[in-house]
Amino acid sequence: MAWLSITVELEPAHAEALSEALIEAGADSVALEPGAALTRLTALAARDADAARLVASAAASAGIASPEFRAARVEDEDWVRRSQAQFGPMRCGERLWIVPSWHTPPAPPALVVRLDPGLAFGTGSHPSTRLILNSLERRIRGGERVLDYGCGSGILAIAAGRLGAAELAALDIDPQALEVTRANARANGVELTTALPGELGPGRYDLVLANILAAPLVELAPELARRTRPGGCVLLSGILSSQAEEVSAAYRTNFACSIAALEGEWALVEGLRR
Repeated sequence: MAWLSITVELEPAHAEALSEALIEAGADSVALEPGAALTRLTALAARDADAARLVASAAASAGIASPEFRAARVEDEDWVRRSQAQFGPMRCGERLWIVPSWHTPPAPPALVVRLDPGLAFGTGSHPSTRLILNSLERRIRGGERVLDYGCGSGILAIAAGRLGAAELAALDIDPQALEVTRANARANGVELTTALPGELGPGRYDLVLANILAAPLVELAPELARRTRPGGCVLLSGILSSQAEEVSAAYRTNFACSIAALEGEWALVEGLRR
């Protein structure tokens, strides 16, 4: 099987924003290669994908101008394994580490999440993911109910489980992402429930996590409020700092919101449920 490869070179913040937006728009995988001034972004999509439409749609979602790109056909191969040199162990907080399977994990008391880059967003390398992981380590004390909305690889739900959360649910609109999440959970000895949005049974959660994009986060405000128990917390990422106020405003009806952390151009919005 052949794939469509799309290559773009952008400023680092724009490359990071576009990487997540491309996954949301339908790309199967994205890799970032930092350079001296620009970051090279390489995305894989189905061979019959419309590259111009995919890039334009992702750029609009990311709030940037549609960039110039190169598109080429590449033969089927293990794309991720070819790029293993880009991925190493990553420390997120005091104890939590994200470690690919081909690396030796750090010794205890490190809490290790085994995760290989693959066809779903979330390896720990993106600032939006790290912002939530750092917050999770501070917030989870043990026994919490956690919902990961837009789970991608499942990294956030799995990390919450490794940190001591008692009940985990992971939702995504992409059935392939749910398959990846289940496989990653098994690899880490974590039990969780996966479902498409609208198929999860009733219930409220102590922590609701959403690392997606600003526009869908605004639209999801009523649903995430419905899923968060009074006194519970919502952690929202995938947001550029310039978008944080817009997202916060959408949640203030039901949450006391604040911009809890920044990393580069990215922001974490936290909200306490009234």
